[in-house]
Formats: sequence, structure tokens, C-alpha cells
Amino acid sequence: MTKPRRTRSDSAKAAVQAHQNAAQAPIEPPVYVTLPDECRPFWQAIVTSRARDTWTESDLVTAANMARVQQALQEVAIGGDEHVKLTRLALALARSLSVHVTATAGRAADMVNASTAERSARQDDGDELIPRLRAV
Repeated sequence: MTKPRRTRSDSAKAAVQAHQNAAQAPIEPPVYVTLPDECRPFWQAIVTSRARDTWTESDLVTAANMARVQQALQEVAIGGDEHVKLTRLALALARSLSVHVTATAGRAADMVNASTAERSARQDDGDELIPRLRAV
């Protein structure tokens, strides 16, 4: 069984996908995942670190866990044993989701280019000839 090929991140099709991703409403956790309001800023930072179309449902569950861990880090004393444990857990979750610095800003090639294109599309207000797509 062969894997379907991903679109090249430097193609016109990838640019269109990035703009379509950026125009959609923010990604929400799966309905069976409870995410407290104080974790939402972390959730948003996590799910916008990767191109929208690369997230799977199981990734979103892990992202919710990571958001909870990052919120918990805000509440524990810096340098304490609990802080170290939570930091290690957050780093492990970031690696498993490919939202760590190497994956988002380094050389994780296509995913990095897709994420960069989507971030750029989110910030692009369009021009007179090419209006920006907006979520309704």
C-alpha cells in the first residue's frame, strides 16, 4: 500500500490551501475533550503552530493535554521539582506534535513551509485584486 503524496509546500496548490486554512474559524478541541478557559491561550498558540490541514483528531487531544500542562506551569514555582517535571512533559508533548522549535522554524521542510505560508496568509490583508478570504 502506497502513501498518498503530500502537496509540495512551495506549490500554488499549497498556497491556496494555506489561505483556505487561514480563512477558517479557529480549531476547536474535539467535543469529548474538556479544555478549561484558562488553557485557551495556550491551545491557540499550539494549534496555530502547524498548518491546519496537518492536525489529526488524536493530535488535537494531545494538544489539549499540552495546553493544560503549559497552564499548570504558570501556577507552580519556577525551579521546583514539579516545574521540572511539567517542563519535561511539555517538551515531550511538543516533540510528539511537531510544534517544537526545530519543526516550526527549523528544517522540517514541508511542514515548516506550510506553517509559514499559513501564518503569512493569516496576516495578509490582500490587495485590490486579490481580497483575503474571511471566516463567516
